Amino acid sequence: MFARLGLCSQLPSRARKHVCPVPIRAFSQTKFPLPRPHGKSFAHRSELKQAKRIVVKLGSAVVTRGDECGLALGRLASIVEQVAMLQNQGREMMIVTSGAVAFGRQRLRHEILLSQSVRQALHSGQNQLKEMSLPVLEARACAAAGQSGLMALYEAMFTQYSICTAQILVTNLDFHDEQKRRNLNSTLQELLRMNIVPIINTNDAVVPPPVPNSDLQGVNVISIKDNDSLAARLAVEMKVDLLVALSDVEGLYDRPPGIDDAKLLDIFYPGDQQSITYGNKSRVGIGGMEAKVKAALWALQGGTSVVIANGTDPKVTGHVITDIVEGKKVGTFFSEVKPAGPTVEQQTEMARHAGRALASLDPEQRAEIICCLAELLTEKKEEILSANKRDMELAITSGRFSQALINRLSLSTAKLNSLAIGLRQLAVSSRDSVGRVLRRTRVANNLELEQITVPIGVLLVIFESRPDCLPQVSALAISSGNALLLKGGKEASNTNKILHQLVQEALSIHGVTDAIQLVSTREEVEDLCRLDKMIDLIIPRGSSQLVRDIQRAAKGIPVLGHSEGVCHVYIDSEASLDKAIDVVRDSKCDYPAACNAMETLLIHRDLLRTPMFDQIIDMLRTEEVKIHAGPRFASYLTFSPSEVKSLRTEYGELECCIEVVDSMQEAIDHIHKYGSSHTDVIVTENEETAEQFLQQVDSACVFWNASSRFADGYRFGLGAEVGISTARIHARGPVGLEGLLTTKWVLRGEGHTVADFSEQGSMKYLHENIPVPQGSFN
Repeated sequence: MFARLGLCSQLPSRARKHVCPVPIRAFSQTKFPLPRPHGKSFAHRSELKQAKRIVVKLGSAVVTRGDECGLALGRLASIVEQVAMLQNQGREMMIVTSGAVAFGRQRLRHEILLSQSVRQALHSGQNQLKEMSLPVLEARACAAAGQSGLMALYEAMFTQYSICTAQILVTNLDFHDEQKRRNLNSTLQELLRMNIVPIINTNDAVVPPPVPNSDLQGVNVISIKDNDSLAARLAVEMKVDLLVALSDVEGLYDRPPGIDDAKLLDIFYPGDQQSITYGNKSRVGIGGMEAKVKAALWALQGGTSVVIANGTDPKVTGHVITDIVEGKKVGTFFSEVKPAGPTVEQQTEMARHAGRALASLDPEQRAEIICCLAELLTEKKEEILSANKRDMELAITSGRFSQALINRLSLSTAKLNSLAIGLRQLAVSSRDSVGRVLRRTRVANNLELEQITVPIGVLLVIFESRPDCLPQVSALAISSGNALLLKGGKEASNTNKILHQLVQEALSIHGVTDAIQLVSTREEVEDLCRLDKMIDLIIPRGSSQLVRDIQRAAKGIPVLGHSEGVCHVYIDSEASLDKAIDVVRDSKCDYPAACNAMETLLIHRDLLRTPMFDQIIDMLRTEEVKIHAGPRFASYLTFSPSEVKSLRTEYGELECCIEVVDSMQEAIDHIHKYGSSHTDVIVTENEETAEQFLQQVDSACVFWNASSRFADGYRFGLGAEVGISTARIHARGPVGLEGLLTTKWVLRGEGHTVADFSEQGSMKYLHENIPVPQGSFN
């Protein structure tokens, strides 16, 4: 590819425009399988990455401006860029385009206006022109005037990416005449072989107006009435893997998009046609959504996968085609394979509906569900551990997972017992959660206001490994009355499945089984993060990379969590030796994969070359902890350990960084610069120094003479946690029950109006605080 770019760059710009090199196809890093047998479409979006031959259909609304006189050049340029990118990856791209009529109309209107102005100037002899009227322009004449300009524009745009194009105009007869059809197929095959992008359009200059007929019913029959049917016919004829049809709507809705409660369909199956109500066609073009769906189903029947998506939205136009090819949830995907279970959207609706019933239960009933789940964890421990063993064996055999991830995946009898104890503890606190009165105010006589706790709504918890996370967050959702969607990693699928079954068994005792759903479909995390109208809060549990990816992908949905767990332990000059050794050992070695494990050990300079320092180092070596030296620590040593690459590293294993500081204040500055605001510890016998550290360090958890591993919801007495938040608002630190509640205001009056409190009104505000007894519920 680089050789081709170099060759083109050496040519004069005017000559280069007409050069059509025929290079060996250049491949990027994208790997493609061998061409698949045509005749069967892709069953799932994730398989679209395998699409080799692709047709992109650009509807009139995509190509033309809002005034229908001219092309939307910026939009067209971004589409060309994406097609060029996919072509240079080694795919075979074709474009079916509208726009000739609009381009020609612009040219003809310009010529007519110019002609009229010249005539008027000659007849009147004055510069002032009379108001001019434009005749109605016939579409075929506009197409004839616009085809050459449209093609020249495409050619100029693709030349910027060293890609050649070729124009092909077709009519209905070209497909129904056997010889012409074979010639068309042969021409297209040869162009694709030469790495040329065919630009195809109906020959609107000669094509007759469309007439109603009974086509679109069989694979061998389709009338070319518009570019939708042309794209479908071409896709089947050329054995195309994927047809991307871009329009001015997000995809296919179950009813016209302007109607309330209209739902965008993520996947459409041939048997769902009766459930669709179509609206009017687009502002331009001769097709409508019904024509698009019929053409799409015809192509699907012929073995081509189809996605209908929005090509006009400036927020997505620049990546809509590449997103579709990458398998992202964009537009409506047409599939012949209907999954056995509900879609994630259906699961979310089911969870929200059952979640409201869960929130309306008495606190004692929610506590019963949690206690039942705790009992099931101990009763079914053999089945749970057996499933977990299968996951562990598969993870180890695959060789794709780090030791830290495998450690998180592992369950044991001790872990299950600890989980059960935590759930029973949570069951007690769940009796004091939803509906608790936080504040009561007498606004005026017979007008009282209450602030009460309520569930957030629908939670989405995405977690890697750590199947013990599933019963924890499930119990917290039950306690707080929230609906819950769970998305676990594939590496823990067997364990997650049985744990979710136990959760639903516990929920069933009060008829709210659907309140907690396990997403087991092929949903990408990024797609789940786009369900902003269905999900109220996302809680990621996993690696720092997972959390960062979710924070970037979430559009309009709050994310509760921390991106990293770079925790520090600072050994002050007045530290106790025994306490220092115990705290450092536990913080690093108890569970190195945990987010609250120590990653950096800060040591006061005065402790260097002292028995305390030597014993700390000896302990770390005995525990087989790999030590990385910070820049200042390395400068003190003749033969130092490997110097740390970054002071912001979360190792997650038996590794840590050691750095030297001159004072407690320097330790605080280091923590603020390189830490992640998670958990930081000071070891000292000086109470004044400790209190300064506790007050000044801006982290979610700050400890004195205690291991960083105490930063945990269970150890804090919260019963369980959904994670640790380093955010500055809502919840911070280990997030338990309180962090999953929000509030609402309830006002009780007797026909009060704001006008009653105006200057001419008869009432006055009192705003008296009413004492709220402990444990008071709405």
